[in-house]
Amino acid sequence: MNILEIKDLNMGFRFERGFQPVLYDISLSLKKKSTLAIVGESGSGKTLTAMSVLRLLPKNALITGGEINYGSHNLLNKCEKDMQKIRGKKIALIPQDPMSSLNPLYTVGNQLLEVIELHQGLTGEEAKKVAIDALKQVKIPNAEQRMNAYPHEFSGGMKQRVIIAMALACQADIILADEPTTALDVTVQAQIMKLLQEIKENHSTSIILITHDLGLVAENADEIAVMYAGRIVEYSQNSELFKNPKHPYTKALLKAVPDVHAGSLEIIEGQPPSISDEIPGCRFHPRCKNRIDRCSKEIPCLEEINTKSKAACFNR
Repeated sequence: MNILEIKDLNMGFRFERGFQPVLYDISLSLKKKSTLAIVGESGSGKTLTAMSVLRLLPKNALITGGEINYGSHNLLNKCEKDMQKIRGKKIALIPQDPMSSLNPLYTVGNQLLEVIELHQGLTGEEAKKVAIDALKQVKIPNAEQRMNAYPHEFSGGMKQRVIIAMALACQADIILADEPTTALDVTVQAQIMKLLQEIKENHSTSIILITHDLGLVAENADEIAVMYAGRIVEYSQNSELFKNPKHPYTKALLKAVPDVHAGSLEIIEGQPPSISDEIPGCRFHPRCKNRIDRCSKEIPCLEEINTKSKAACFNR
């Protein structure tokens, strides 16, 4: 059963010189109690896709088509007042930078209580109990005392745990984790990902994991969408993607992962296109070693290869 479904989402930016498309026909499905990873190089459109779900886009952004269905509701039809009720309470965001996500002027407890009051309607001792319980669930020691601490008294990993606690306290159905371990060391990364997995299992939460780290994806994702230059080029179950990748870009990404047994790394030649680059046909074809004439003239559709994977490639 899908808890969130994106259908043919198209989005771009309005500039003085005109309109610039950025996302092209994005279609994704998130199942209940599962993790969907969106991977790709910087600038591929991963974060913009997630921010489209929350409708937290720059002022000059414009969604030109598609649907984002949460349950029976198309979020693109919701007014801002309705979206405010959904953000945090139903769909929570774990942003890239835990260091700047908490207000340094207020205690962690005050910020947790504000979220709980806003989304749960609880106040006083009842709200405090929920806040302390959430901190305990994310394994912050001395949770009751730490309610009075300020963000600068927490490490980066502990700040990230506080943000996750906010999602827990609001009983969010979906967590959008946007590079949740980027600013953390390897040991803390593993702890945060383990925590998210526990939340998924214990609370039937669904997770969208946005990352460029294929190691995290291999260990934590159920399904994977590979994005390149605003398009999904491959969509596969975890085991299928790592065992039998279909798209040349996915294969190149996997070969570029550091391996102590492999010796030298393989690189993807060339640079990802900027949003203003007009590239006919498949946007990956200028960097693709398997390109054929058709690739520079036609845009490949994302087609089912087998029951476990889809790919957008003419020469897979």
